[in-house]
Amino acid sequence: MDTLRLRARVLARVRDYFDQAGVLEVDTPVLSHAGVTDPAIQSFQTRYHGPGPAHGSSLYLQTSPESPMKRLLAAGSGSIYQICKVFRDGESGHRHNPEFTLLEWYRVGFDHFDLMDDVELLLRSILEDLVPLDSVDHWTYRDLFIESAGVDPIHASVEELQGCLRSHAIAPPAGLSPDDRDGWLDLLLTHVIEPRLGPGLVFIRDYPASQAALARLRPGNPPVAARFEAYLNGVELANGYHELTDAVEQRRRFQQDNARRVEQGLEPVVVDEDLLAALASGLPDCAGVALGIDRLLMVAAGSHSLDAVIAFPLDDA
Repeated sequence: MDTLRLRARVLARVRDYFDQAGVLEVDTPVLSHAGVTDPAIQSFQTRYHGPGPAHGSSLYLQTSPESPMKRLLAAGSGSIYQICKVFRDGESGHRHNPEFTLLEWYRVGFDHFDLMDDVELLLRSILEDLVPLDSVDHWTYRDLFIESAGVDPIHASVEELQGCLRSHAIAPPAGLSPDDRDGWLDLLLTHVIEPRLGPGLVFIRDYPASQAALARLRPGNPPVAARFEAYLNGVELANGYHELTDAVEQRRRFQQDNARRVEQGLEPVVVDEDLLAALASGLPDCAGVALGIDRLLMVAAGSHSLDAVIAFPLDDA
């Protein structure tokens, strides 16, 4: 009961923060005709059997409300936010549940630097009497790897990344391809770097261009993704972008994702033509971020598992 009351208090504070900031709360469908193409995220699928032109069609449970929210942005909604249930197949553990609560918001006229400030202000507002934010650190992805793992993630070869893992006694999972550079980087991040982040709020930005997803690229040598992740007391909490607005580039990334899915033995996913049409019509310059409410509650409650802050986790659903 205490965690139910904590959840209600936190959600009320979230809504109060955005109400004071003039950000509109919206509601979008849980079911969609298109899924996410990212090979690292697997969607639940179902089929509609009712009347109408959608009869017999496959539908995806949303893994994020990003696509319909961007369609609203393109239609002129202005800055918006949403608290919703999202679903990801194959994700279960101390920090994962296949159904979880996500807070996602978009700020028109913001870049990812502005949005990092917004995330900090939100967390200070809703956690003021729950979790002290005594320290806030900002790292680039490259600097953090060099400092914490002693390897340059931008220029190191895959063999050097593998050697770094061996030096930390980290065994790679079966099936990780020697050609999957991002897979080796992710293994270093989760097994070597994240455990060393320590207390406080930590922002990591400027991810490799290959990990841009729906973020635009920042020019440089080499270019990097205008993307950040936020960690609170060592727990990955939020993932944000200065949003890509180029429909042609987004289509290319969707096609690239599906090619990688096929290479990994996964089914390709229907490309979201409605999102591409929204981008082509003119998505305003904006930044967006998704923040896991259940993980936030886990940190606020001093728990070590999502099961402690979800009323009915998967095994009890």
